Amino acid sequence: MRANTPFSFEVYPPRKPELQAELRETIQRLAEVGPEYITVTYGANGSSRDSSLECVSYIRQNTAIDPLAHLTCVGSTRDEAEALVRQFYGAGIRSFLALRGDAPEGTQPGEDFLGELKTAADMVALIRSVSPYARIAVAAFPNGHPDSTRANQDIEALLAKQVAGADFAITQLFFHASDYIEFVDRARAAGVTIPLTPGIMPVTTANRLARIVEITGLATPQELTDALAAAGSKEEQRAVGIQHAVDLANAVLDAGAPGIHLYAFNEHETVLEVLRRVGVIE
Repeated sequence: MRANTPFSFEVYPPRKPELQAELRETIQRLAEVGPEYITVTYGANGSSRDSSLECVSYIRQNTAIDPLAHLTCVGSTRDEAEALVRQFYGAGIRSFLALRGDAPEGTQPGEDFLGELKTAADMVALIRSVSPYARIAVAAFPNGHPDSTRANQDIEALLAKQVAGADFAITQLFFHASDYIEFVDRARAAGVTIPLTPGIMPVTTANRLARIVEITGLATPQELTDALAAAGSKEEQRAVGIQHAVDLANAVLDAGAPGIHLYAFNEHETVLEVLRRVGVIE
């Protein structure tokens, strides 16, 4: 058993109002097992600002779990970003994930899609200026940021976030434990001291894996791709995805990871099964 292992989840605001009740049920089921926090995503250009605030407020008011709100630099002036931080703060939110953010759909190559804040470190500094006591997480990229133009640029960015006041980092997806382990070694050698929590997503269908690879630009994990393709049913694909996530979680925890963060895809059963099989929950 790994009963004392910290763990957390990510959910996203429902894209359709009729899915609200379903998400709230998932949040309640996730909250029951005692995660350290639940993160809530935030759409590009503020496209889900109201629904994000509604979601973190629901977690804050209806569970004992700390909600962690995503904030991005996309399309905001400094004053607008500060007003948004204060709006979340006024709703009782004290924990944030500061992100640069991705370009909105339709952005042309070379087009500036950011506002006055240009980096996640800028967002960290702004949040810290609003509240010295806020809990601030940032993203880390075991396989490098898609926009990196030189080696270790992602490590330099992580160091800048740390200097700006970040408390810890959550990694983006990776498919091999060695990606995380080697990244941590490089980060520590460069002076990164904040905790680096691995982010793991149980990928339970071949179509979802293909979409993830397309969005993230990560190299196709051939072994997982082949295993999902060979599965004869949705149930078998789900079993493959869960086992892969279990193996990944065990490997990074054995290597000293400070906990695990699970991308839940707004569905509780799969991530809870991963935690049970890793021994984090009964």
